[in-house]
Amino acid sequence: MDSFWANALYSLAPTVLVGVIFWIIMRAIIRADRTERNAYARIEADERARLGLDTPAD
Repeated sequence: MDSFWANALYSLAPTVLVGVIFWIIMRAIIRADRTERNAYARIEADERARLGLDTPAD
């Protein structure tokens, strides 16, 4: 019976590891995009304030 559980674990391990790596990569991409969008919005707001333009209606 020990061999069954070891084989089951070894057969699932690659799928789980690839899934975890994919999740980490996607999480990093989404966080980077969110951070970049926030930085761009802040720069745009600063430029609008500097030029004296109205803020866009959301």
